[in-house]
Amino acid sequence: MHKVMGFFVTMAIAGLALGAPPALAADREPLDARFQQAKPVECDVQCGDVITQHTKLTHDLSCSGTDGPALTIEGDGIVLDLGGHTVRDSGLSQPGGYGIVVSGDSMVRNGTIRGFAISIFTEGASYLRLHELKFEDNGVAVYDFTSTYFLVTHSRFIGSNYVFFNDFEQSYGLFDVRSSQFENNGNVFLLQGHIADILDSTFTSNGLVLDCFSGSLRVRSSIFTRNQAVVRAVDTGGRPDFCGHLRFEDSLLANNTSFGTTAEPVWVPQSLELVNNLFVGNGSGLEVYTFTVYVHGNTFLNNAGGLTLSNLPYVALPQTGIVRANRFLYNDGDGLRVPPPHTPTVIGNVAVGNTGWGIYAPTAYDGGGNVARNNGAGNCEGILCAPY
Repeated sequence: MHKVMGFFVTMAIAGLALGAPPALAADREPLDARFQQAKPVECDVQCGDVITQHTKLTHDLSCSGTDGPALTIEGDGIVLDLGGHTVRDSGLSQPGGYGIVVSGDSMVRNGTIRGFAISIFTEGASYLRLHELKFEDNGVAVYDFTSTYFLVTHSRFIGSNYVFFNDFEQSYGLFDVRSSQFENNGNVFLLQGHIADILDSTFTSNGLVLDCFSGSLRVRSSIFTRNQAVVRAVDTGGRPDFCGHLRFEDSLLANNTSFGTTAEPVWVPQSLELVNNLFVGNGSGLEVYTFTVYVHGNTFLNNAGGLTLSNLPYVALPQTGIVRANRFLYNDGDGLRVPPPHTPTVIGNVAVGNTGWGIYAPTAYDGGGNVARNNGAGNCEGILCAPY
């Protein structure tokens, strides 16, 4: 097989700002076009082979993993098409082997990877494209050992202990995930120096979806339902390991056991944005400690608690931001709670039928237009609310 030289995509994520660097986004387009135009050649691939040109499998592979990875991709610009087949660990290796090791900027598509300790492992790839893949019952589905930009589309992840995992303090990258499904996994995203950008994806019956230990995340137009916990967002007292920016927009969070974990139920990012989301029927309220907030156009309906906003515990300054045009309806406890001394602007919100206060915000700025009625403890504290 001859080695195909492709485009090398420079990976440079400085800090924890969301989104890909402009140079990376620009370089990705011609590389993706090349991947789409590639015509992999059908080959009689065997366990342990090194792939150095566009290749399409002709049969399933059952590999022991004891003598190395099932397959290795070397070189840039290479497409490995699984041809609808399955690459599996035969179960002979203990505790399990590697599935596909990727050392160059490549694409893997169209098939199933099952039963490996680590099903995809990157060691030198700056960019990896995963498309129309099914990952089943792996220890780790995707492991970033270096610093890789992953673009994952139309894929399905089922029954892994971890889906996206990375080497702490060695790898920094981006998990760009679109139109994919995650079911019955333990931990989906472990963000240790990584960014997650999630679009049009569904998360059902997982343990912990987003572990923002040291990273940032943006979620758009996605569904979270029946998960044990949605986000673990921590701040280690101002030290380098913290959850940075956290943004949810146009998403549904329904019937999850809790927003946070049992040990760390409060989200503690550096900043929070919630825009046009629906939170309904969840088994806890959402409590957030953060520097700044922008909470606009959300509905909190029939949850075990409403929304509580406070500053980081070790920061003396009050929390600031905007809480606008949200609806807090029939939640247990307060609909919106902003304890003193925090001072976000509260404007144009509606709170109806909560068992506690409708809006409890003694020190917040009153932006006007707030409505509250039929709340158990009282309608509004600290701001003026009309009944209609």
